[in-house]
Amino acid sequence: MKRGVLIVLSGPSGVGKGTVRKALFEEADIDFQYSISMTTRQPREGEVDGEDYFFVTREEFEARIEQGEMLEYAEYVGNYYGTPKSYIDATLAAGKDVLLEIEVQGAVQVKEKMPEGAYIFLTPPDLKALKDRLIGRGTESMEVINNRVNAAKAEIGMMQRYDYAVVNDQVPAAVQRIKDIIKVERLRVERVVPEYIAMIEEL
Repeated sequence: MKRGVLIVLSGPSGVGKGTVRKALFEEADIDFQYSISMTTRQPREGEVDGEDYFFVTREEFEARIEQGEMLEYAEYVGNYYGTPKSYIDATLAAGKDVLLEIEVQGAVQVKEKMPEGAYIFLTPPDLKALKDRLIGRGTESMEVINNRVNAAKAEIGMMQRYDYAVVNDQVPAAVQRIKDIIKVERLRVERVVPEYIAMIEEL
């Protein structure tokens, strides 16, 4: 069976990763499994446990780290974020494409373990747009917002570790760019070679 493609969508906090991911999944021709991240932060208004994130205690998260159950994890602005490993492996092996929407530190860890994935960096048109978006959320204090903007400056410097950069100026445009990237990814020789080797062996 053809292995699924791992698509990693990352970028600075507040760039609109969640919004773009939700819009991508509303597209009729998209059939990904969404890998739900785990976090120790409190749910924001409207977020649902098991849909947006798995919300766990700090103690639960640290136990999973010790047991080697996390594909990646990072501590970010006082909270842990991470990806449970077994779900990703099983889904890709079953031939399903998996979308991971994660923080920058986590994406770098995943790339070290699974370099065959497609790594997409979602970037704001500029840092003022990022700060305005964080203020517009109305969920965090100015101190936290300033910390996130400073973190974003450092994260944008890590863009060179990714395969693709997509500007999130307009959500529909960003979604189309990501769809175009995935079409190209499926044509990469290393993805199609196993099928042709199998055909040659059958001759």
